[in-house]
Amino acid sequence: MPDEDNRVIIVGGGPAGLMLACELSLAGTRAVVLEKRNQRAQRSTGGLLHPSCIDAFNQRGWAERFRTEETPKWNRTHFGLIYTELTEAWAEKESYFLVPQWKTEQVLEEIASELGAEIRLGVEVIGIRQDKSGVTARIRAANGDEEMDGAYLVACDGARSPVAEYAQFEYDVLAPSYYGMTADFPTTGSEAANFETGLYPGGQFGVLPYSEDYTRFMTIEFTGEPQGAETPVTTEEIRDSIQRVTGKCPELGTPLFSRRYGNPTKLARSYRDRRVFLVGDAAHAHPPHSGDGLVTAIHDAVNLGWKLAAVMRGNSSHPLLDSYHVERYPVGRRACVRAHAQIPLMHPLDHAKSLREIFTELMAFENVRQYLIEYTTQVRYPIGYPERPFTLDSHPLLGARFPDVAVKTLHGKHRVSELMHSGHGVLLMLSGNQSRSPELGDLSNMIDTVAALPAADIDAKTLLIRPDGIIAWADRSGTDDTGLLAAAKAWFG
Repeated sequence: MPDEDNRVIIVGGGPAGLMLACELSLAGTRAVVLEKRNQRAQRSTGGLLHPSCIDAFNQRGWAERFRTEETPKWNRTHFGLIYTELTEAWAEKESYFLVPQWKTEQVLEEIASELGAEIRLGVEVIGIRQDKSGVTARIRAANGDEEMDGAYLVACDGARSPVAEYAQFEYDVLAPSYYGMTADFPTTGSEAANFETGLYPGGQFGVLPYSEDYTRFMTIEFTGEPQGAETPVTTEEIRDSIQRVTGKCPELGTPLFSRRYGNPTKLARSYRDRRVFLVGDAAHAHPPHSGDGLVTAIHDAVNLGWKLAAVMRGNSSHPLLDSYHVERYPVGRRACVRAHAQIPLMHPLDHAKSLREIFTELMAFENVRQYLIEYTTQVRYPIGYPERPFTLDSHPLLGARFPDVAVKTLHGKHRVSELMHSGHGVLLMLSGNQSRSPELGDLSNMIDTVAALPAADIDAKTLLIRPDGIIAWADRSGTDDTGLLAAAKAWFG
């Protein structure tokens, strides 16, 4: 097979692109990441890691590389900046980990490189073309322009994705742009004490004393289109934004780090155009206050990675790739809706006071908090088969993420996530019958069969788990081999 026929070009070396490179490389597919930045940043705007991201890392055995027992947790949640403390029952499941995004990128790049992915910094994609046989990216680097061929190309290049523009993807704009700024300044006095974090008529303001050495100032204005990332951020621009939001003008020195951001809330009408795919913010862009951007992007990558690898190996047909849009588009839409729905609680502030009063009372109810917390991250895909379509009566585990409980196998007790480290599918036989193993034929090289004793926390005797952790088949009796084989063929054959 020619080199370019076994290569996926990933444009964008943020968390989404790097996670996709990890997944592809784990599955034996060559991945090359093209990142426009010349070097990795040691500061970033994002500083929280959602527990669902940790779940995705954990099923590959990487979680401890991102956080340790000492990693601080953020045990609060909010909706429209109406904060509530997580109860003890929720804290373990939904607390964010305080891990800066630059650290997440660093670890993902290390893993991707260890698995064999190629990471190229300082490379900009300036055009693409595609046909039935593959994709060609025109790239610009320090040593000049060149072309790179691949079987597929994935845009992980952000909300203003040049690749999406080159490929002429269409978007639905759900809300106008906002204007956000983040800047870190040396801590030299009590300037930060003169400002109160919270909502103002002009927008949102935050000040965080990150350490003894520097303080972070943040603003979000709910109207306004920011300049592009190529235009340098000036101290005057930062001061003007703080002035517009708070009505005060701080004395600031030279920033250690600064970034502007903002874009309309928009959703791609399709996540795929033949051999080009959109992942993360390139597919669904929304304001950062929702907290769903990174986790949604990571799970986009996990969903797409194993499917691309299966088609590249020749184990699955091209229609498998259509399921990426079918499954992830509704999740991206919910992320956009959840973010957009919070705006009326914050802006215009004088009109939002009554609404905030009602929502403050509503969020005292556990079921309301649960609904708002899980609105985007609790995913269940409507997985069905011609002989057994998905209905309300389908097994509740079908299409959901696997329950990460301990099961007793021939080799001792293992959590289900430990069985997923290879990146293969997993057929979990929970009948206690160690000798029974359904005949999977040629599919057995993509599915690891594990026999275990029945588990009280799993209402099934047979589970077929896809490489992304989604349950493709659940059978309470453990005897429906016809349905199991149909599921295995649909996703692996």
